[in-house]
Amino acid sequence: MPRRIESFFIDGPAGKLEALLEEPEHDEPREAALVCHPHPQHGGTMHNKVVYRMARGLRHTGAVVLRFNYRGVNLSEGAYDNGDGETDDARAALGVLRERYPNLPFTIAGFSFGSRIALRLACEKPHPRHAILVGFPRAYQEAAAQCPVPRIFIQSTHDQYGPREPMQNWFDSLAEPKKLIWIEARDHFFAGELDVFEKALIEVQET
Repeated sequence: MPRRIESFFIDGPAGKLEALLEEPEHDEPREAALVCHPHPQHGGTMHNKVVYRMARGLRHTGAVVLRFNYRGVNLSEGAYDNGDGETDDARAALGVLRERYPNLPFTIAGFSFGSRIALRLACEKPHPRHAILVGFPRAYQEAAAQCPVPRIFIQSTHDQYGPREPMQNWFDSLAEPKKLIWIEARDHFFAGELDVFEKALIEVQET
């Protein structure tokens, strides 16, 4: 039986949000995962290559994955709202995902700007199994110390938005539960090492 792939629109707080739902390649989903994309004012969409790899890796571990475009991105209605409206969009998307798969545990993940959105949402109740925060920018290091959710950070060793030493020092100051994985890559987008990145995400998701 072919896996389910569905493009549809979510009723968001500022209008319709473009979304893509994909079930695992094999077997029934064991988990539900929401993936949030990078900054909409810098070309970020749900089809970003890192976001795509995140979604594929999560599906490999048995998750049904929902990606979506924030307000004002591609076919999504509305306009950019400095992260606040985008958090509301993510909350609406998560609501749809959990409504469709009410009996599954869930994970919230995000890349770059999306990791900020994912963290905000993960710290709200009900809490996810964990939050996967990829390419977490130094500028967004907020409230993570007080969040009770297990936070898994995956960073490039040459991330221009989250330099290694400051990122490591900040991570060390956070309260548990937490984990930080470094990927030896050329930049914020894991250039040249997307396969390694995806493998690391699969491994951490399966532990």
